[in-house]
Amino acid sequence: MMDLAFDKRWRDLLADLSKRFDAPLDLNGVIFLIGVQELGQHARNFKKDEKVNLMHVAICVLLTPYGYYKELGRDPDGWPHFERVKDLPSLNDKEQERLMKEAILGYFER
Repeated sequence: MMDLAFDKRWRDLLADLSKRFDAPLDLNGVIFLIGVQELGQHARNFKKDEKVNLMHVAICVLLTPYGYYKELGRDPDGWPHFERVKDLPSLNDKEQERLMKEAILGYFER
């Protein structure tokens, strides 16, 4: 089913963030930005493994309000760590994308 209001909110958020960062962003780009923001360190060039970790941090942060993760705290380098509280449901690619978009919209709207 098409959810036009949802799609518009998503497009508006992407347009706003793309303008703010002067770069076209997609779902993964937004997830990466959330990871950087949640890490809370200065903007810098991240190594490949750090980028993967930033994406993981963002996904954990995004899914915490849904009860899938809880934050355990930060390590000495300031990286947040999470524990999975319950398993994610079995979702196809479209359902996963929808869940992440909903979580991202919720993140920016709170």
